[in-house]
Amino acid sequence: MKKILLFFLMIPVLISAQLNDKLQSLAKEFWQWRFITQPATMDDINRVERPDNWKPDFSDQSLESIKNHYKDFSTHLNKLNKSGWSRADSVDFLCLRSAIERVNWEINILKIPYRNPDFYVQQTIGAFYELLVMDLPFDNQHTANLLTVLKSIPQTLADGKENLIEPAAPFANIALENLNGIKSKLLLVNNALKEKTSKNFHNELDFAFQQTITSLEDYQNWLNEKLPVMKSNFGVGKEAYVYFLKNIALIPYTPEEILKYGRMEFNRAASFELIEKLKNKNRPRQKIFSSIEEEIAQVEKDEIAIRDFLVKNEIVSVPEWLRHYEFKKTPEYLKPLTFIGESDDFTSENRLNQNAVRYTVQPDSNLPFFPLSIAKDPRPIIIHEGIPGHFFQLARSWKNSDPIRRRFVDSGSNEGIGFYVEEMLLQYGLFDDRPFAKEIIYSFMRLRALRVEADIQLALGNFTIEDAVDYLMQNVPLDKESALESAYFYAYNPGQAISYQIGKIQLTEFLSESKIKLGAKFNLKDFHDYVMMNGNVPISLLRWEYLGLRSEINQFFEN
Repeated sequence: MKKILLFFLMIPVLISAQLNDKLQSLAKEFWQWRFITQPATMDDINRVERPDNWKPDFSDQSLESIKNHYKDFSTHLNKLNKSGWSRADSVDFLCLRSAIERVNWEINILKIPYRNPDFYVQQTIGAFYELLVMDLPFDNQHTANLLTVLKSIPQTLADGKENLIEPAAPFANIALENLNGIKSKLLLVNNALKEKTSKNFHNELDFAFQQTITSLEDYQNWLNEKLPVMKSNFGVGKEAYVYFLKNIALIPYTPEEILKYGRMEFNRAASFELIEKLKNKNRPRQKIFSSIEEEIAQVEKDEIAIRDFLVKNEIVSVPEWLRHYEFKKTPEYLKPLTFIGESDDFTSENRLNQNAVRYTVQPDSNLPFFPLSIAKDPRPIIIHEGIPGHFFQLARSWKNSDPIRRRFVDSGSNEGIGFYVEEMLLQYGLFDDRPFAKEIIYSFMRLRALRVEADIQLALGNFTIEDAVDYLMQNVPLDKESALESAYFYAYNPGQAISYQIGKIQLTEFLSESKIKLGAKFNLKDFHDYVMMNGNVPISLLRWEYLGLRSEINQFFEN
């Protein structure tokens, strides 16, 4: 870090529309490589479009190649001649550097392929699920793509056994839980897929699924055999966590400051939720939907009403080309595998002509935290996940004329925006006609604030997974199923769970500073349009680009 120059501190305030050819060329090369080598993930924001006939490869040779590519990309990026760069060029540079450093984070710092047995569950069943959840017809190419991943599973698991030289027992336990009953689940998937695919593929599907089941059960037995000698420690430690904040998330706070902000926001959310419940105590409680069809029909009405509300109140532009965010009944081929990833499809840069889809389940009073909130009122989820949250923001970003900003994603900005629009629309009055929705929003706020504590304490080794589960169950309160799922994800994705709360804090600060600095020239719709179009970019960089404020940027390069 000592060799990096603060070249951007002398950049003029104006944002240039001219793209830097050398920077863009390197970025194009990086993402062509990254979209092939990027691991599958449970996080729907980070899904990428794979080329046809893609399959994961985490052999020893591939891992060494990833390490070498990281060094090469980092070296080439830092050797670029930065003289004459605009502020926009410098923002692009920092985005690309963040993306490159994430590779280092995954393979050299977290050492995911060497420490996390569940990584190989994600790169097998998870990689298959990433294709399966896409709302596409099961034509020959899509079916062939699914088969290619299925057929790769035995080799990926064999590579995993060789690579896992320092496995962590808590991560192995997560893998074992995910593999529980996997044979029956995959047989259900196979049978359901044969209802959708050409008969020409059926024998091939039968054979591929059988090979997959055999290899997964063998991996399960191998983990059980090795589990007694695995290490219990999994925390990444403070030094590594600070590296993540400064070099990848570009968050200008220390872990201690982040913890403080999280606790303050929890108190705020808990207070507002209490007040809202007292206001509603004499009102008849809202009923859950009587059927999945009723829920889906209400989502269609609510999504259109939210779009109209945004336009009528001049909150943000809603482009005519933007497709809809819709709910569908979870198909039979997807039901057995929803434990491995989010049940939605936000489309992609090359599928903007399609509606985004969230797969939903039968409304029931015993559902886990988020599905239960949908069964009561789907609008909080529509706002966060759909319009004007993730799908809206991603679709707007995929239309950005700057390829770096189309392809770079950052949870701090993506999830920060998704969380910000919830309370912003509450304050605007969207929920005044159905006040119980406000209680849902405040319960979401409690959870996002508590994620901060769980994330950091797990990363620093102060929480076990069981501690995090208990903490979430007692303080949200969260049902055990949701708490377990959350704690598992936070444990081996340090830094992700803080992104909701800290991203929202950064964004509200950015909004306040923009109003103060621009005065009468400030326009909320213009501000939101800028944020949505550039919504993949870390908020500290947006603040600098939009307002010329450099104080947060300086911290990333202190020695």
